[in-house]
Amino acid sequence: MGAAVSQGRLPNRRPIAVIDIGSNSIRLVIYEGVARSPTVLFNEKMLAGLGRGIVTTGELDPDGVTRAVDEFGRFRALSEQAGAASLHVLATAAAREATNGPDFIHRAERILGTRIRVLSGREEARYAALGVIAAFHDADGIMGDLGGGSLELVDVRGETMGEGITTPLGGLKLREMAGASMSDAARIARGELARAEWLGKGEGRAFYCVGGTWRNLARLHMNVTGYPLPVMHHYEVDPKEDAAFLKRVAKGDIDKMKGIERVSKNRRSLLPYGAAVLLEVIRAARPAKIVISANGVREGFVHSLLGEEERQADPLLSAAEELAVLRSRSVTHARELAEWSGTAFAAFGIEETEEEQRYRRAACLLADIGWRAHPEYRGTQSLNIISHGSFIGVDHPGRAFIALAILFRHEGLFDDALSPEMRKLATPRYVERARLLGGLLRVVYLLTASMPGIIPQLKWEKRDDSSIALLVPRSHAALMGERPHGRMAHLARVTGLNLVLDVGK
Repeated sequence: MGAAVSQGRLPNRRPIAVIDIGSNSIRLVIYEGVARSPTVLFNEKMLAGLGRGIVTTGELDPDGVTRAVDEFGRFRALSEQAGAASLHVLATAAAREATNGPDFIHRAERILGTRIRVLSGREEARYAALGVIAAFHDADGIMGDLGGGSLELVDVRGETMGEGITTPLGGLKLREMAGASMSDAARIARGELARAEWLGKGEGRAFYCVGGTWRNLARLHMNVTGYPLPVMHHYEVDPKEDAAFLKRVAKGDIDKMKGIERVSKNRRSLLPYGAAVLLEVIRAARPAKIVISANGVREGFVHSLLGEEERQADPLLSAAEELAVLRSRSVTHARELAEWSGTAFAAFGIEETEEEQRYRRAACLLADIGWRAHPEYRGTQSLNIISHGSFIGVDHPGRAFIALAILFRHEGLFDDALSPEMRKLATPRYVERARLLGGLLRVVYLLTASMPGIIPQLKWEKRDDSSIALLVPRSHAALMGERPHGRMAHLARVTGLNLVLDVGK
C-alpha cells in the first residue's frame, strides 16, 4: 500500500516540479499541482552565477557550471521523493547566449533525465508576463523581469499581452558591461530602454517587478521604512516618494542601511544595479506605482498548463476556497456565507466595488479556518494565517480587510486595540467594512452551528417602522435565543441601522 496523502493536502492534485536555470540562480519548485493559485510543496535555490563573466568570455562561468551540475542530481532526487508526476526544466539568458551553453544543457539533461527548454527572449518574456497576469486581478501596467542576464519588458492589460522587448540589463551582465561604474550602468540602462519607445504607455499605470534582485530591493525598503507586513507579493513602492531610497541604493550606499543584514550577501552586490535600472524604467515609463510580484517565469509556465476555464477563475477566491476545504468545519457553509453576505450588504444599503465584493467573499470563505484553535486564540491564529498567507490576487489593504473581518468575528467588534499593524494597512473604509462583516458573521454562526443548510433560508425584510429584520424560518425557530439577539444588537450599533431578529411567517 502506498503512502497516504495527508489530510492537509488536496487529494485531487498531482505534484509538478519546475527547475528554472537562470543566469544568477537555479531554483527547484515543486507545486502541489497545476492550479489557478498553485501551492508550493518544496522550494530550494542555489546561486550558481552561471552568467558571471559572460560578457568578457562568452561562456558560462566554469565554477558555476560545476556547482550546478553537481546539484542537478539532488534536484532530480528531490522531485522523485516528492512524488512529482512530471519534471519541467527551463533555461534562460545565460544558457541560450553562452558558446558552451549547448554542452552544459546536454550534461544537465543526462542528469535530470528530461529535455530542457532553452527559452528564447520572447518566450521568457511571455512566461514572466503570464506569471503577472496570473498573480494580479485584472493586471494593468508593464511587467519587468530582471534576471542575472537580461531584463524582459511586456505591456500587460487584463489577460492580454502587448508590446515587449528583451534587453541585456540583467544584474550580472550590467555590472560587467559597466565595469562596476554606477554612472555607466545608468547610462547603459538608459540607452537600452530607449529602444522600447512604447514604454511611455506605462504612464499612470503599474510597473510590476519580477525577479530576485528587485524582490530583495523591496525587502530592504520594507526594513528601512518599518513596513508592518513582511509579505512580498503586491508590496507597493511610490516612485516619487521613494526616489531618494532608490538613488541611495543606486550609489552603492547600502552597507549601513537598516535591515541590510536580512538581504543575502550574494544578492547585495546586485542591488545597486537593480536600483539603477528601476530608476531608468521610472524615468522612461512614469508609472503611478511600483508593484512587486512573487510570480514570474515558473508560475507563468504552470499557468500556461491550465485549461481556458481554469485560467479565468479568480486566484484569491480559488485559494480561499481551497483553504476552506482544508481547514473549515464545512466548505459548503463557507460557500453559502459568501453568497448570502452579499444580500445582507444590499439589505443594509451598502454599495461595493468589484474589489470589495471579492474581498468580502474571500473573508467568508476563510471565516472558519481557525476553529481548531483554543477559543481565545482563534481570531489571532486566523489573522496570522490570512495576513501572512501566500495569497495572490489581493493587495495589502485588501489582505488587512480580510484578516480584520475574521479577527472581529472571533474577538468582538469594539476593541480598537486589536491588531494595530493591520489597521495601518487597511483604509478607514476597510476597517469599518471589516467590523460590519465581522459583526454579521457573529450573528450567523450562532444560528447555523457552522453547518450548512440554514443560511439560504435566512431572509431580510424591510418593515414599515424602518427596521430591517433577519427572518429565521419557522421550522428552525428554536435556534432563536438570548445570544443571537444580543449579537444582532451589536451589529445594529455598528451599522447605525434598526436591525432585529425575528421568526418568519
